[in-house]
Amino acid sequence: MCEASTTQPHEAMATAPRPAAAPAVDPITLEPVDEVRITTLVDNVFDALLTGDEHISRAPFHVATAPAAQFESGSTYVGLTAEHGFSALVTVRRGTIETTLLFDTGMSPGAMVGNADRLGVDLSAVRAVVLSHGHFDHAGGLAGMAGKRGVRTLPMVVHPLIWTRRRLNLPGKDPVEMPTLSKGALTREGFEVIERRHPSLLVDGSVLITGEVDRTTEFEHGMPPPHEAWTGAEWRHDPLVIDDQALVVHVRGQGLVVLTGCGHAGVINIIRHAQRLTGVDQLHALVGGLHLGGPAFEPIIPPTVAELTALNPSLVVSGHCTGWRAQHALAAALPAAWAPGSSGSSYRLTGLGTTA
Repeated sequence: MCEASTTQPHEAMATAPRPAAAPAVDPITLEPVDEVRITTLVDNVFDALLTGDEHISRAPFHVATAPAAQFESGSTYVGLTAEHGFSALVTVRRGTIETTLLFDTGMSPGAMVGNADRLGVDLSAVRAVVLSHGHFDHAGGLAGMAGKRGVRTLPMVVHPLIWTRRRLNLPGKDPVEMPTLSKGALTREGFEVIERRHPSLLVDGSVLITGEVDRTTEFEHGMPPPHEAWTGAEWRHDPLVIDDQALVVHVRGQGLVVLTGCGHAGVINIIRHAQRLTGVDQLHALVGGLHLGGPAFEPIIPPTVAELTALNPSLVVSGHCTGWRAQHALAAALPAAWAPGSSGSSYRLTGLGTTA
């Protein structure tokens, strides 16, 4: 998936930057919120020894117990599940009103709901689901949500191309087709599927779903050739993962909080897109997967880190598919802002002049 090969002309054209005018033709008014809390339900890591502060809370190693006859008490402590996937709860507060959304659901059917149960998170309070893109490591936990939301229909915001069949065709290996989401199955489960290519506003205009992201940087070229999509007639290189979208919140007086799943559009492309849509220049926080791991993406770590450093965010939590080399680079470049991600961690960002 991360090995290089010769790029064909049509692939180069697909990944070339598309010019975007500085101001949006139809700018979006993103209503500021007094507070946003992002709780990571699933990430690639669970570290029970991480410490928190006034803005970050961590799940302890004794987050839950399980029967274990070999101990005198008859039980032992259990932690949280970590897997190659991502899922986060996003709670926004405006005054005294709080609304919770679910952004991505992890890879396996049981990890997200199991971690939520151990953390004491009530998934029935979720008002809508947002999927960053169609890859199975962000949508697998949907199977575990049955019965966790009560009997009501639950809106789900997705890009129309989230149903695309995809596979990994690594050199020297048999192609492996990824699980593909079924719109019919989700509808039968009680999800109200809302397909949008363009930006969407949720929670009374205080949460922005970016829709398709403009590709404007010179260095973020997307997925390497082994990542393929079915066109209806043949398998072809799918560099863009065009269904990739992010969630954005404007914290009052602080700036934008950007939440990514994998950041396939390129994290700098995503941030610029959010800035352009909203007219808000300040990046307050960046949380999620940045997809900078592996040989195909490690060459763009330096320009990505340089761009992020220039944006001067207050918090960077780079998890999931970011990769260890990028994690080290970000930690070195942004020591005051960078924080390690972990399943069960919660990040609380408050607006200026607001009270809890």
